[in-house]
Amino acid sequence: MSLEQLINNCIKQDAKAQSQLYKQFASKLFSLCLKYSKNYAEAEDNLHDAFITVFSKIDQYNNKGSFEGWLKRIAINTSLQRYRDSAGVFDIVNEERIEDVSVDINDGDVSIDFLLQIIQELPDRYRLIFNMYVLDGYSHVEISELINISTGTSKSNLARARMILKEKIEDYKANLNSRSI
Repeated sequence: MSLEQLINNCIKQDAKAQSQLYKQFASKLFSLCLKYSKNYAEAEDNLHDAFITVFSKIDQYNNKGSFEGWLKRIAINTSLQRYRDSAGVFDIVNEERIEDVSVDINDGDVSIDFLLQIIQELPDRYRLIFNMYVLDGYSHVEISELINISTGTSKSNLARARMILKEKIEDYKANLNSRSI
């Protein structure tokens, strides 16, 4: 069945089509939800809620842009809404005091699994902004609008996330070097 037919059948509330759509896109959307969630269980909840939204609003998809992109936007917005509802405090820092911290990863020194692990270990607010800015390409203005913070707060939280990641990577490399001596 083509994607267009699958969408049309989902609009008609066809349970079989909904199941097929879920099977086709759930793993991609789950990994996206996991980036924006505190843990695995919350990511599962966000995925579930995202699909509820998808199935209730699928008739609003107007074939502008990719369908997968539309699904991803719903998954991100669902995860962000849960975060906004439970979020608390973002560190507010004077923008003039923000240092641009870069995270240097040399070829092969750090595994992708380790990077994903330390990103997931970041405090919620830092992980959220790091993922949005670095991994998903949102601007600080877009981030500030999506999660109701100032642009400066977005920038400062990104800088702090980078600082934490840089320290963890440096510690990891130092431990590797001390073992090889």
